[in-house]
Amino acid sequence: MNKLILSRVVCIVVFCAATTTFSLAQTFTTLVSFDGSNGSQPNVMSLIQGTDGHLYGTTPDTVFKITLGGTLTTVSNLTYGFYSTAGLVQANDTNFYGTTEEGGAHNAGTVFKLTPTGELTTLYSFCAQPNCIDGYQPDAGLVQRTDGSLYGTTQIGGANGYGTAFKITTSGKLTTVYSFCAQTNCADGSYPNTTLVEVSDGALYGTAASTFFKITPDGKFATIYNFGGTQSFAGLVQATDGSFYGTVVGGGPRNDGSVIRMTPSGILTTIYTFCTVFEGGKCLDGIQPYGTLIQASDGDLYGTTYLGGASSYGTIFKITLDGTLTTLYNFCAQTSCNDGDEPFGGLVQATDGTFYGTTWGGGTYDLGTVFSLNVKLGPFVEARPTSGKAGASVTILGTNLKGATSVSFNGTAAPFIVVSASEIATSVPAGATTGKIHVATPRRTLSSNVPFRVTK
Repeated sequence: MNKLILSRVVCIVVFCAATTTFSLAQTFTTLVSFDGSNGSQPNVMSLIQGTDGHLYGTTPDTVFKITLGGTLTTVSNLTYGFYSTAGLVQANDTNFYGTTEEGGAHNAGTVFKLTPTGELTTLYSFCAQPNCIDGYQPDAGLVQRTDGSLYGTTQIGGANGYGTAFKITTSGKLTTVYSFCAQTNCADGSYPNTTLVEVSDGALYGTAASTFFKITPDGKFATIYNFGGTQSFAGLVQATDGSFYGTVVGGGPRNDGSVIRMTPSGILTTIYTFCTVFEGGKCLDGIQPYGTLIQASDGDLYGTTYLGGASSYGTIFKITLDGTLTTLYNFCAQTSCNDGDEPFGGLVQATDGTFYGTTWGGGTYDLGTVFSLNVKLGPFVEARPTSGKAGASVTILGTNLKGATSVSFNGTAAPFIVVSASEIATSVPAGATTGKIHVATPRRTLSSNVPFRVTK
């Protein structure tokens, strides 16, 4: 853990005005306490929801599955690599893919594939090429682009020794897309360690030390913003307003972290600075936000801080796109921190409307927890992918989907098959336009959490 913390400690100075409120309108539940035999101390990763409706995540040496009700199963031990700091992505082939920071044939990290039944395969071992020009130490997770390939970054290695952006097919063919520090004084950035984001123009966006960048699959690179010094960020999320939102671990008058907004053209705004609420020697609104933000079905952003809060062991917060922050939960509120402490990772909102996450410490054995937080947001459906042209296959995830009577894309009816209670297979109907997907079930009509973008 120490090397991860040290690699992400940063300072960025931008001032802003923000509002902080506090809320008790939620239900917090500790679902599982890790005990060592089922994993321990999950790191900077966010859970994902699989097509079976269950949640999946990693600890440094395991991949686990947990039902929304809290039954945890170890899917695989990471015997092909170790020290996994990132989470998983479930690709279109239903297999899970991830990275290990270390391990593999050259002890330089791996990309692995895991079937839903637990069969683990190392797809690629880094530093397989002379001088590690293929990269070394993939600290971040993967994203599957619409071309079907997986994209990621390595923190070091590459042609210049300062990290790479790569793509890898689901069969294991790796191509280095870009080697960082190709420009004088590393003006293009260095040591990338956050997951890339694909946006509507087909390009990938990310951060690398002091830069916010854009890169195309064929390697065309553009620095959108240069912070003028070594920074560290959690991963970015593109919100429905088109801007990117993320957290900086340091910054502000007390160097305790901030939430930033970045437009695709490179206009930076700090919308909140942590430790704005300082009382009794404590930063009641939290400090050090390592986890990636998510935009929930209500349009607001949700995240965690690693430390700070009423007990100084981290918080869960909500923040509007204009910077109004609400602290939803303070960790270590229970005796012996049985509710968990020090949440490194971010949150996921499952299709039941509830948020789920992990803590690095606390719980019954002080080895971390999996928790849920219900803030009374209703169920919804989620499309994978979130864009496509007429005829493209789409998977719809949800809760209690059996008996569904119709599926429509912004009002245009679509053919569909109910695969299970958590999955519907459909395709983009001819004549559909960009907008929400609606699924009618015997209980209610469910809407997608984000608009589906119809492409040509």
